Amino acid sequence: MSKQVLVPLAEGCEELEAVTVIDLLRRGGIKVVVASLDNTAVTGSHGIRLGVDMGLDEALNHDFDMVVLPGGMPGASHLQEDNRVDELLKRMADSGKFTAAICAAPKVLASAGLLKGRKATSFPGFLDDTADQVGDYLEDPVVQDGKVITSRGPGTAMDFALHLIEQLVGRKKRDEVEARLQR
Repeated sequence: MSKQVLVPLAEGCEELEAVTVIDLLRRGGIKVVVASLDNTAVTGSHGIRLGVDMGLDEALNHDFDMVVLPGGMPGASHLQEDNRVDELLKRMADSGKFTAAICAAPKVLASAGLLKGRKATSFPGFLDDTADQVGDYLEDPVVQDGKVITSRGPGTAMDFALHLIEQLVGRKKRDEVEARLQR
């Protein structure tokens, strides 16, 4: 049974982060479901239109091994303001499943209470307002604390996606995917 990951997209998401995660995870043999908050294609923060597989309401009827939140503004704020995303993150954490976020999106994890006492990173400044909701803020490209994985921004998206592959399907598959990228 292959692993299944949900990538929720909101208007104003960071396209590079979203596409890199979706693409690399699929190269790793992971089933990725791309869902928008309202069941329509999404326009990212740089004007690129991104298609989706389904709306979030339909996606919530499926079982996922991981949820990955791309950053970008105002995309991360739209995710943070959506109660369904908040409930999903808490349910994933309570079930011992992975939650991951990059760039501005770790603030969504913080507002859901998932970074309390944990190491995390984000795009500089996006966790400043949540300092009481985060354990240790680090500046590493990718930070994992238990089943919570965070990353810094578009420049770390490939490292982030490869780390997610390793967590879901192992180091060997990560190395295979990375070798084909000619990094």
